[in-house]
Order: sequence, then structure tokens, then C-alpha cells
Amino acid sequence: MKVFVFDLVPYSANLEHLKDGQELPYPLSGKHFDPTVAATTYEEHLEAWEELDRLGYDGVGFNEHHCSPYGLMNSPNLLAAAATQRTKRLKLLIYGNLLPLHEPLRLAEELAMLDCMSQGRLISGFARGIPREYQVHNVPLPDSRARFEEAHEILLRAWQEEIFSYEGKFWQYKDVSIWPRPFQQPHPPIWMPITGSRESIEFAGRHNIPITPGVASRGLREDVIRLYAQCLAQNGHQITPDHLSIPANVYVADSKEQAIRETGPHYLYFNRTLFSHGNITETNLQRAGGYVSQNSNDYIRPENLGEAARSRQDYRGLTQEVMEKQAQAMPWGSADEVAAKLIESAEHAGANTVLVSLNRGVMPHDMFMNQIRRFAKEVLPILQAHEIRTSRALEAVPA
Repeated sequence: MKVFVFDLVPYSANLEHLKDGQELPYPLSGKHFDPTVAATTYEEHLEAWEELDRLGYDGVGFNEHHCSPYGLMNSPNLLAAAATQRTKRLKLLIYGNLLPLHEPLRLAEELAMLDCMSQGRLISGFARGIPREYQVHNVPLPDSRARFEEAHEILLRAWQEEIFSYEGKFWQYKDVSIWPRPFQQPHPPIWMPITGSRESIEFAGRHNIPITPGVASRGLREDVIRLYAQCLAQNGHQITPDHLSIPANVYVADSKEQAIRETGPHYLYFNRTLFSHGNITETNLQRAGGYVSQNSNDYIRPENLGEAARSRQDYRGLTQEVMEKQAQAMPWGSADEVAAKLIESAEHAGANTVLVSLNRGVMPHDMFMNQIRRFAKEVLPILQAHEIRTSRALEAVPA
């Protein structure tokens, strides 16, 4: 198995005191921003990534968000550029650039630069983003999917064709040849995060793109994987363990009780304050805004539709009691328990890659570094020695 650490790079000062009831104000005024905190945040996370490289992790993942302390990775490509100079072997998973919001030729050039700077260590994640981002960048939500698909085509052509022209609805180019070109040929690996919409799953299957089903429940993950496998097959591809990666929030301690005590407050802060800041998570509201289609969830079994609804209140109203109940099924606790739960989840999904979050919320830097080192010593060798060959998720859902 391959192990990546997924890092949201949150603003490292706790801002819960700024909440009005259950809400952190949006937009959050710049008067609350401290540049020294941001500078420290970037330096600490780059130091953490150096440690991942030194200790033998397979990769680091980070993404793109805007105008929120949820994450200070407005330009993941800038972070990746810094990481190319601070690491030697670590894969750099940009998960991912938000294709509908940016000029795709510029993205093609920047990603080719990064692939050359890292000597082929780039994994290029393509994502649509969340509704908040569209408000910030003044892009209509109903245009999201069409812009994503058009930008995807432009990037592939820019990377693969010596000279190309393109005439689309949103972008047009004539006689373009990008320099530099990608280090990896024909282009860097492309991955897609999937939150559950039918159209995204079908797109990934059509183009044979590996996915990360970023869904909470096992049943919903089964539904996503089943549809994805069907879409791959319809387009002449067969699902393999390298088509799938799964996310997991992890904490290694001496016991489950110690893990809850130590990481629980950071997990609560992430869910209550950061996760849905200024954003619409509910599928029905996203559908009403044109971000997802009326049929986006029609493949999901009835018993899993509640999980697919993604209610903000489930995050903002998370209690200590509910968190402790959730923790019983999570890979929090002793190294043996963490390893066993991660392997069992990966076996069930048929995923040969896990994306572990070791620092949800605003965990102090020394605590994050301790988790990196403890996981590397006690859990990482067990996972990297294990190989996933089949998927029980496909067997669990009748065809």
C-alpha cells in the first residue's frame, strides 16, 4: 500500500472566539488576519513535508481553497513549487487545482513547470471546488461542469500535442506550444476527488482517471465504487486497486481514550468551525443552485441518501458525545488498531492508497510532527508491506 499524508494547511491560530452562535462570520474580515501566523503556518507545514520525505512516506497531498482560514492553500502550485526544493523523493499530490475557476493554459504551463522542477514527482489532481469558490471568483455555478470538462481537454492537448489550437465555449487558443513540457510523458498522473455526484463518477470512468471517494459512510462508498467500476468497464477499462485511494482521519496514541482526549478538541474545531465556513454542503441546495444535476444521486441506495445529503448541521452541531461514538470506528488509538482499521478499510474498498490526515483542525506543530514520526515508526511499515488485490465493496452491492 502507498501512504500519503493529506494536509489542509489551515490558518494555525484558533478562531472559535470569533463565532456568532454556530457560525464563523463569512466573509471573515481581514482585520482578523495576522501575517506572522500565516508565515509560521507555511514554514511549519513545509518542515512537516520534509519530515515525511525523510521518513519514507509515499507522498503528500494538499488542495485549493479560497477566502477562509479552513486552508491557506489558495495556490497549491506555489506550495508545490516550494516543496520541490525541500523534498527529494516524496510524490506531490495537488488535490487539486480547481479547473473551472482558472485559465487552463496557465495551469498546463504551471503544472509542466512543477513536473520538471520535481523531476516527475507531480500527481495532478483536478477538482471542481465548492460553491464558495464560485462566489469568490464570480463564476456561475451552472457553468461548473462544462468549464471543468473543457479545461480538462485543453490541459491534455497542451501537454500532449506539439502545437495545438482550440475553439471552445469558454476558452479559445490558436497555434500554441507550451514550454516547458511535462517531465512525465505523456503527462503527469491525473486523479480526481469524488464527493458523490453521478456526473463526476461517469467522467472519471470515461477518462480512466483514478478517484478518491471522499464520502463518510461505508455504504455510500460502496455505491460510488460500484458505479465507478461500471463506468470504467463501459469505456473499456477494468478497475484495479490503483484506481482508488481512500481518506482517513488518523491519530496514534497508547489507547483509544488517549486519542480521543488529545485529538478530539482539534477534530471538533475542524467540524464545528472550519469545515463548512461560508459554504453550502447540502446536496439539495447545490442542486437548486445548478452545481449538481437533478439526477446526481439517483444511483445511491435509499439507505445511504441521508449520508449523501451532507447537512452542515451535522458538522456545526457535532457534540463531544457524538464525536466519541464516531471515534470507536475511526483509526484512532494504538498503532495496531490504527493499522488494522486502515487495512480493513482499504481491503473493503479495494484501494491500494490511503490518504491519512494527521493534523485535523489547528493541531500544534509539535503534536503534528510527533504524529508524523510515531505513525512512520509504528504504522507505516505495516501498511507499506501490505498489498490490496481485490475489492469487497464491489461484492457487497448486487449488480
